[in-house]
Amino acid sequence: MSTPVPLREPTFLILTALAREPMHGYGIVTEVAALSDGRLSLRPGTLYGALDRLTDEGLVEPDREEIVGGRLRRYYRLTDSGTAALTAETERLRRNVEAASQRLRARGARASEGSATRPAPTVRPAIRLAGGPA
Repeated sequence: MSTPVPLREPTFLILTALAREPMHGYGIVTEVAALSDGRLSLRPGTLYGALDRLTDEGLVEPDREEIVGGRLRRYYRLTDSGTAALTAETERLRRNVEAASQRLRARGARASEGSATRPAPTVRPAIRLAGGPA
């Protein structure tokens, strides 16, 4: 059994946006921006390129089309394969977060135990300023 390739953040967020209900392009853009706290703003070319790729991969599919204000609005939905890919990626990320959290907790416990007995480390500059000692 092969290990699934990790999803890039835009793909992960597009699939996450579609997990609740079918959405049209502008709805996906708005939802991705909200999910990422504004860090990721998808441009139309990027979004529709991603949707075409995800459709080709069988992760999303067109749901329906409607005309609104004289313009075509196409809705997309997550497929069963898309749901499985999103579930697998969510689990992979959860495991990574848990591993990092455990190590940070252990590091914090060691740091608080030894902080009273160990002197602070000396930090040397990584670069030499012009005119400074060699």
